[in-house]
Amino acid sequence: IMAARPITLGIDLGTTSVKAALLRAAPDEPSGFAVLASCARAARAEAAVESAGAGPQGREQDVSRILQALHECLAALPRQQLRSVVGIGVSGQMHGVVFWKTGQGCEWIEGGITPVFEPRAVSHLVTWQDGRCSSEFLASLPQPKSHLSVATGFGCATIFWLLKYCPESLKSYDAAGTIHDYVVAMLCGLPRPLMSDQNAASWGYFNTQSQSWNVEILRSSGFPVHLLPDIAEPGSVAGRTSHMWFEIPEGTEVGVALGDLQASVYSCMAQRTDAVLNISTSVQLAASMPSGFQPGETPDPTAPVAYFPYFGRTYLGVAASLNGGNVLATFVHMLVQWMADLGLEVEESTVYSCMIQAAVQQRDTHLTITPTVLGERHLPDQLASVTRISSSDLSLGHVTRALCRGIVQNLHSMLPIQQLQEWGVERVMGSGSALSRNEVLKQEVQRAFPLPVSFGQDVDAAVGAALVMLRRHLNQKES
Repeated sequence: IMAARPITLGIDLGTTSVKAALLRAAPDEPSGFAVLASCARAARAEAAVESAGAGPQGREQDVSRILQALHECLAALPRQQLRSVVGIGVSGQMHGVVFWKTGQGCEWIEGGITPVFEPRAVSHLVTWQDGRCSSEFLASLPQPKSHLSVATGFGCATIFWLLKYCPESLKSYDAAGTIHDYVVAMLCGLPRPLMSDQNAASWGYFNTQSQSWNVEILRSSGFPVHLLPDIAEPGSVAGRTSHMWFEIPEGTEVGVALGDLQASVYSCMAQRTDAVLNISTSVQLAASMPSGFQPGETPDPTAPVAYFPYFGRTYLGVAASLNGGNVLATFVHMLVQWMADLGLEVEESTVYSCMIQAAVQQRDTHLTITPTVLGERHLPDQLASVTRISSSDLSLGHVTRALCRGIVQNLHSMLPIQQLQEWGVERVMGSGSALSRNEVLKQEVQRAFPLPVSFGQDVDAAVGAALVMLRRHLNQKES
């Protein structure tokens, strides 16, 4: 009987790592599924910025390295289980954009252990962390007809920038999407990229109520609207695999690519009354909006909470902070750099575990750190600061405790507990790599959110993407 239970594969193409997970229906588990195997590989895809004029704020990744990490992940999964996969769910980093030439986006290489596809006529991925669009540049763009404002790193803003400063670079390509839209298009050999409204909303200039791009507004500004992907419902099938791929049979259903935020929330929001707090590179606190909720007509760039499309035409209320595990990483890097300047070599991992240990001992501090080294989308010019410095609060434990508290307090200021309770939230589900590994952050979350808090595993978007396909498959079988 076990063999008859369907297996789905979930893939998440993240900023720092690529993950894959195999799920099987498990009716006796509270969640209804079991993770059979999972794998993560560092993407190590940061690339020198190709676009002239993007400056030090530019952030680009090499698509071939991302695919290499993906192939390593799949090669590490049990082949027997891959043969039984009935559906593939894909999610990834939102907002970013990659360009390719239709029909020449990849080449399937036969002859190895398994056929794999390698990128051919493909640009770098300009990621969500890209900062080339200045406030002045963004102010010069047309006003979107959407409830979400446009920020630097958003696909449409990046395309506008390239159109103005590197128009030649756009001429070689006739298709665009997020990195996960690209992977889905290549797996299925799609003639045109398909995009879920989750990813479309993350690009800007997309109206979630009419489910359409702001084509007229964009076209009148000279925007290359032919690059905009077609829209599909999240949870629907984009196509079928055009080749056998790591033992997964040719013709396997592939879901339209999902936003990593939505997929992560989907993997651990057990009830509508759960809020999901994810602390990894950045931080998101998301709650399900009451049914029938519709966001306003126009964007409010100063609002700390944004409303993102979820599944079944519902919305998530999300406070998305740019400052999370990356702030801790910046702090560790600074300490290592200082040590090097003092002539001492020390590993970053050693520094990290020592400072967490010191902060666990230091239960409280008067030191106050506002950790916004990267600003916030709603307050781009507010940088980090340290206040209430006294000579007694300068130990590593004090500073690390204050830093972790600052990360959580910053998020709480964006989406306070009172607001969550108004939306009907009864429990907070904690997830993400930075939170799962950091006892001090966990303590600070419990301090800031006086609700039951449950810390899951490093649940991730790969599990959520696989779960969407698993439930789809089970529903089809029932009907």
